[in-house]
Amino acid sequence: MARRTALIVEDDGAIRKGLADALRFSGYEVLEAADGNRGLDMALECSYDILLLDLLLPGRDGFALLEALRDSRPGVPVIVLTAKGDESDRVRGLTLGADDYVVKPFSIKELAARMDAVLRRSAERPTDLATVEIPGGVADMLRREVRFQDGAREELSQREAELLRYLVVNAGRAVSREEILARVWRLNPRGVAQTRAIDMHVTRLRSKLRDDPDDPRLLFTVRGTGYMFAARS
Repeated sequence: MARRTALIVEDDGAIRKGLADALRFSGYEVLEAADGNRGLDMALECSYDILLLDLLLPGRDGFALLEALRDSRPGVPVIVLTAKGDESDRVRGLTLGADDYVVKPFSIKELAARMDAVLRRSAERPTDLATVEIPGGVADMLRREVRFQDGAREELSQREAELLRYLVVNAGRAVSREEILARVWRLNPRGVAQTRAIDMHVTRLRSKLRDDPDDPRLLFTVRGTGYMFAARS
């Protein structure tokens, strides 16, 4: 079996070396970058299986790197490494498309387990849904855009497209926020205190799909549970 490759973007030399040594010992090939600009270059140009991304970086911070990466390589699994425990940073990272986060200090054992989970779950993302018909237009899942008959277009973020795809695949069934966290965000729901990021994405999706939240035809709120996409006839 081919060895997996991890790209580490971390400006602290001691942390970066410790991670690299531990991952090599665990069987990974390792690529390293010490600043955000070099990290983005490598993230866009190199071949790797997972990105470990620090948020506080010289040159370009981790948020900016992640946003740029998601525009060009939306499917790359990303785990954010942060010394900040603030919920706002975690939510922002998840909103920009991170698959998981680990707050420093962390154990290599915990990180390895999260890496395995993210890599395993990334293979479970539904990819066979090319388009979704909506009133007055179509959502193109491959191009990540919504096109309307009047010529208007709305771009979908990677996370918005993944959320829409999952809800459509499960159309007619109420999907809980906990299930969305586990299956779309690929997080353990018990490890996340708030789910505001999900509600924010649903609000944006409704706007881009022209689905009136007061009289929805596509994306329904299921009180006390989560959300449901309208059953397809």
